[in-house]
This record gives sequence, C-alpha cells and structure tokens, in this order.
Amino acid sequence: MLSPLDSLPRFVHMPPMPSLMQNYGRQDISFVRGAGVWLWDASGRRYLDAFAGVAVSALGHAHPALVAAITRQMAAVVHTSNHYHIPEQEALADALVANSFADGQVLFGNSGAEANEAAYKMCRLWGNVAHGGRKTRMLAFQGGFHGRTLGALSLTASAAYREPFAPLPAAEFLPFGDVAALRTAMADDVAGVWIEPIQGEGGVHVPPPGFLGELRALCDKHAALLVVDEVQTGIGRTGRMWAYEHDDILPDIICTAKGLGGGIPIGAIIARTHCAALFKPGLHGTTFGGNHLACAAGLAVLHEVTKPGFLDHVSTMGEHLKQGLARIFPDCAVRGRGLLLGVQLPAERPVAEVVKAARAQGLIVGPSGANTLRLAPPLILTLAEADQILAMLAAV
Repeated sequence: MLSPLDSLPRFVHMPPMPSLMQNYGRQDISFVRGAGVWLWDASGRRYLDAFAGVAVSALGHAHPALVAAITRQMAAVVHTSNHYHIPEQEALADALVANSFADGQVLFGNSGAEANEAAYKMCRLWGNVAHGGRKTRMLAFQGGFHGRTLGALSLTASAAYREPFAPLPAAEFLPFGDVAALRTAMADDVAGVWIEPIQGEGGVHVPPPGFLGELRALCDKHAALLVVDEVQTGIGRTGRMWAYEHDDILPDIICTAKGLGGGIPIGAIIARTHCAALFKPGLHGTTFGGNHLACAAGLAVLHEVTKPGFLDHVSTMGEHLKQGLARIFPDCAVRGRGLLLGVQLPAERPVAEVVKAARAQGLIVGPSGANTLRLAPPLILTLAEADQILAMLAAV
C-alpha cells in the first residue's frame, strides 16, 4: 500500500482532488522546491516569490539557519504538550518580551486567528473580572481582518466573511483613521479595541499620522485594552520589529503569527502584565501551541531578524520597491511600509488578472482588499531581486 508521500509526484500536475474541501480558490500551480526568494514548480520553472506565503516566509525558502534549527529539534523532541516545561518556548517568550514590552508575558498558539481569539478572551476577562462586568463593548475598524474563528471573525468587518456564520458576538466597526468617529464611540464600557497598524487584507492601508497615538490616549482615558494585530505586520515586515513602533505607542496586547515561524505554524499574544495576569490555570489552553519544534523555528527567525542592520535592510528594500512601483503605476496609489506594499489598481484592471499575468512572467504576487495588488516578499530580498520584481511588473 502506497503512502500519501509515495504518490505525491502524481498529484502535483492534477487539478484539486475531490477528497479536498473546495473552500480555497487555488491558482493552477504547485510548488515543489524553494531557495531564498525563489520557488520552482513541478515542471522545473523558477518564480520570484514576492508574496512569501502571505507574508509568512520571512527568511525566504530553505534558509540555512531555519533548516538547521528545525533539523536539530526534529532529532531531539518535537512535542510534549503544555503539561510540561518547554525550554524552547521559554526562550522564545524571553526573546519576544525583550523585543516588545519590558513587563510583557507571552501565550503561544498555532495561528494568527488563535492569537486574536485569545486576546478576545483576555478582553472579556478585563471587562468581567477586572471591571465587574461593566465593560462589554468591542471596537474594531472597517477594512480590518483578524481571523476566521468565531471570536476573531466577529471583529472582522467584511460582510462576505461574516454573514454566512451569523449571528456572531457583537462588535462595532469604525471608519479606519477617523478620529472624530473614534472619539464618539469610545466610552467607559469599552473592553477592547482592535486595530491592524497596516491593514494587510483590507488593501494595505496605513493609518493617518497621529491616529494610533489618539487611539492609545482614548484607551487610557476609558481604561480599554488596545489590541494591535501584528499578525501580518510584525517580526520586521515594515522595517521595525512591530509596525506600531512607527507611531511610538505601546499597545496592551500584541497578536503575532505568520512571519514568526518562518513557515512553521505558530502564533502568540504578548500582553502587558496588567492584563496577562487575568489568565489563570484552566481559563485558556492549547495542545500544540508553543511546542518544541515551532519555538525552535521562532527562535531561529528572531535570531536573524534582530541581527544588526537587518531591519534597516528591510526599510531600504521597501523604499526602493515603493519608488519603483510609483514609476510603474504612476496613476495608482502605492501604500504600505517596508516589505508590505500595495498598489491600488484601476477598476478596469482586475487584480486577479494582474496576479495571473505576473505569474506568467515568473513573479508571484497576491491580492488585497478592493482591487489592490499586494507585495510581501521575504525580508532577505536583495537589491538585484527587488529590481527583478520591478522589471517583471513593468512587463505586466
């Protein structure tokens, strides 16, 4: 009897199999190998990956440090569960705290949705336990995306995501970047406010200057928790460890995932101690979250990202790409920071067509929001590779 791995080469040229649920609109391509910013399909054709698995492969493909860390850990122990101490988990938590809050504590999960779900529960506890049930409202922003579990989905504004699963827990959605609407909505019964410092799925929108600072001040005034969703923007993607650092604020809770594991599933919340202390034994848990393998991968990624000059390089490459995109698309808005960039395409040029045409040129890019072309290449992108991205997009 053949194992699934034995039969893999037969599958890579075939359309979606009937044994898979058809909930993904997959492109007609299969990748079988990667190195750096490059991917190879089953026929041997090479592609420049400017999407990084939706901003996940922070170190690109087959990065030597990540491969070595995963290989070492696989040969030692992969999983034991959170019934026991996990040295790699404790080391990764220390590293995340050292690069975020001096008074922070970390809870690991497996994805960004799980991180937002845990943060949602923490805000509920903030309202119910720390404030005697007087805080019940949750605020989020139009265009935001926080995940597909029911709690995280309730904070995601898009009707297309929400309506099939209604009714959802209540949340209120404010216009992104609208200070007046924010001031009107904020009150002492707000438990938590969710925001992406750049809206990754909503069109790569950056908040206007001063907006995050005003949001922080209003959360302080009304004793509401500020939850910054850094699932897509964190771990160096914007040229800082966290995108909120561009606005010189401190959130109460950071949600992170995607780039943290470099491709190995992992998520986490980092919370300041005044809200982290609300999680007592038995109130939240996960079987796989923060296991030996995932945390070994996370440690390898953080070791690389925190090397001197790494984040400066991300900023430099991002600015180079941004200027190049503005030349190629002179009549389109180019948004984003670092290596999370979006081009607002005209209505007559559907983003799906551009993604397909780019793939024909050997370039992998993705969509975002309302007809926005999204670029999120690996953070190790070189100047020569950035110029190749621009050349291929110019050809498109």
